[in-house]
Amino acid sequence: MLSKTLNFNLGKLNISTSYFQAGAIILLLFLLVLLLAAMRRHFVNWSLKGALFGIFWGFLLALILEGFLIIGGKTAVIEILGWENAPRPLLTALDAGRSKLIDVLGVSTDIPSTRAEERPTLDDAVSTFQRLSPADSQKIRTLICAPK
Repeated sequence: MLSKTLNFNLGKLNISTSYFQAGAIILLLFLLVLLLAAMRRHFVNWSLKGALFGIFWGFLLALILEGFLIIGGKTAVIEILGWENAPRPLLTALDAGRSKLIDVLGVSTDIPSTRAEERPTLDDAVSTFQRLSPADSQKIRTLICAPK
């Protein structure tokens, strides 16, 4: 019975094999599928063991970077979106979170993000110039007025 042949006709392709060879091919394909499934399971287990370590360090690094950005008056979301003028409620929440972070970290120099975002006007420049000492104002005059 094992010596009988099995004929497969796929278009112009004619495959003639014995029952023994066909059974061996089916068995080997089944073992191949099992082997691939076992390898996949081992690879997933190996990658997940290292993934927990990577997720921990990635989360910690993201917290540290976000903390530095908040101290500077911005967040990663605002930087990624490229907002020039973020909505006022978001800026208020940023200032509150930043002040809390500054209290926790003990940072001594504080620049409010709402003040850091404002561009100085001509009136601001004139009032700042008028508050300078006479020596500093003379240095500014020579710097601007004296051609080199």
